[in-house]
Amino acid sequence: MRESQLWQRQTGGGVGKDDMDNICELLINVVNDDEPKTLRGSDQKVRGMDKAFRFRFTQSAIPPANRQILSHPVKSVEHGKPDCLHANGNRLAREGDRQAGMGGRKKRMPSCNETDRGSKFAPTRKGADFRQVSDHEKGSERNNRESTDRQQPKAVDGLPGDAENWNSVIWKKVVRLVTRLQARIVKAVEAGDRRRIRGLQRLLRRSEAAKLMAVRRVTSDRGRKTPGIDGIKLNTPAKKWQAARQLNPKEYNAIPLKRIYIPEKNNKKRPLGIPSKFDRCEQALEVLALDPISECGADKCSDGFRKKRSAHDAMEGCYNALRLKGSPKRILEADIKGCSDFISHKWLSENIPTSRKKLRSWLKSGYLEKSMFHPTTSGTPQGGIISPVLANMTLDGIEEMLKSAFHISKKVHMVRYADDFIVTGESEELLENEVRPIIEEFLETRGLALSEEKTGISHIDDGFDFLGFNIRKYKGKLLTKPSKSGIASIKAKIRETVKANKSLKTETLMKKLNPVIRGWGNYYRHSASKETFTGIDHAIFEMTWKWAKRRHPKKSLRWIKSKYFQTERNRNWVFKEKGNKIALFKMDSIPIRRHIKIRGEANPYDPKWYEYFTERAMKLRKRNARSRQDNLWTDQNGICPVCQTELDEGEEWHTHHRKPKCRGGKDNVDNLVLLHSVCHRQVHARKRGNLLPDASRCLTKA
Repeated sequence: MRESQLWQRQTGGGVGKDDMDNICELLINVVNDDEPKTLRGSDQKVRGMDKAFRFRFTQSAIPPANRQILSHPVKSVEHGKPDCLHANGNRLAREGDRQAGMGGRKKRMPSCNETDRGSKFAPTRKGADFRQVSDHEKGSERNNRESTDRQQPKAVDGLPGDAENWNSVIWKKVVRLVTRLQARIVKAVEAGDRRRIRGLQRLLRRSEAAKLMAVRRVTSDRGRKTPGIDGIKLNTPAKKWQAARQLNPKEYNAIPLKRIYIPEKNNKKRPLGIPSKFDRCEQALEVLALDPISECGADKCSDGFRKKRSAHDAMEGCYNALRLKGSPKRILEADIKGCSDFISHKWLSENIPTSRKKLRSWLKSGYLEKSMFHPTTSGTPQGGIISPVLANMTLDGIEEMLKSAFHISKKVHMVRYADDFIVTGESEELLENEVRPIIEEFLETRGLALSEEKTGISHIDDGFDFLGFNIRKYKGKLLTKPSKSGIASIKAKIRETVKANKSLKTETLMKKLNPVIRGWGNYYRHSASKETFTGIDHAIFEMTWKWAKRRHPKKSLRWIKSKYFQTERNRNWVFKEKGNKIALFKMDSIPIRRHIKIRGEANPYDPKWYEYFTERAMKLRKRNARSRQDNLWTDQNGICPVCQTELDEGEEWHTHHRKPKCRGGKDNVDNLVLLHSVCHRQVHARKRGNLLPDASRCLTKA
């Protein structure tokens, strides 16, 4: 009797004996996954109910622990009913409801988390053990998702213990396991054992430690708050743990990229593709296994987007190649046209030692722009984590080809940073007729070509621009200075900031300006930039003086000077309001020190280079230490006291107060400690009661 009333309420009409027999038959067919037999009675109504019930039963039959890969991707993590993103599943449920006599004007949403009330097959919402709901997103993004048939696992707020699991990870063991496997890959590459390389890569992809490290990298970088086309953000510990569990599935397909445009110096906009968070985690996992191989075969002159290297290493390479009297006089400035957009997919699939199925999925994923899907036939997913590694591996080999083609007396040297590079030579004819054809032939096999607009030959006495620097010889002496375009851009940026904040408080304005001034100065602090710094400081003074006079047009100049410009030590006219602690940063206070170039053959994944990189990092940090964060890094010897691993510049750091300020703690160095961002969150999660066997053991308890 109870079952009859239940089905009568769901179907909107009476149910006879024949109908009840049909319903029982349908249940048996669903469980056995058989085709329904010939039905009696209200045939059309029961057929519609068969479709609707099949959809609901499939979801309720999935155990909570294994319900990450669904037939309809679920996007959100809030309480509520799910928004089915797959068009077929949503249409199928509505059709079944309509044919069964259910619903009406109000649309009924299919259940996927066992929360339908009134059914004996599913508990009530209070009894639901798996929160799986949708943050509905209107507009074009839903249409974009419905226009694609690709599916992939979605990050959801999992079981209540998932957050505790993420906050309880012992990162010291995780880093040690991943580092050990990467070192074994390096040894296999040096031995030339391809079969062993593939086996170790497979082992690394499947390891739980590598999956955790991949999610940690994606959720700790600068782009962690930028979602892909699906709108998912991994911003909670539970989501991060669920994402780590879903990595490296057997059936994986990448979803299209989200196309955005970023401005360039020439007033043009450069397209950028943003992968989804799950795709980024998959790429980070693949990079862990691919980057050690890339480092083993990389050119010694390549310094772009490589671990432990920077643009300053490339500038030192230029300085070493051109500083002597007998150095080459001619320079070929080369730039590859659309490097990331025109790399051959065929060449990548045949020459990159990685999972070909995943690589093909990333290369052919396409992108969505203004609700339109655009396929990709060439190039790498620009904006993805794996893109720089693929681009470097594509261009590796030019240096060795030039060395084998020319004798050392020809003075042919190469310095490369990503897709920008220079080649030196003794004469213009040598570079134009011999060197350039070799480079063009090398690039042609990879689907690339040199840009005619940006490629040319210069004389060292006339100088040339490279990576924002101007390199030129003045009466036989080589000097590297900031380029004129770089100086003009920083002045324009500061001028726009000052003009856009005419009514802002002085302290707030300085908080906006100081990071810009300090960052630009730190980039050029290894070149002959002292006069440039002084000139920029004078230009900033004129901007702030006009800003101050505009605020008080009826006050005297002496009164304005006394209010906004103070005296500090031996400096006058310091932009600082009376009573404020913050002063405008002076660029000429940055000391000029020559950068120490990294060794070309150094490999950060090879254990034999560990001491070299440790000593180098400590030496550079001590020489260039100026901020409080640099001093903390030096005091801790570059080690995070929570996880006992290296404080690498590729990851975000947080400054932690040992004794909280709310309990009387101060802001001095004795009460501060530098931690990884993920370790910092672990420390604060422990105070809320989570079990952390490794975190905070080296910190003073508050």
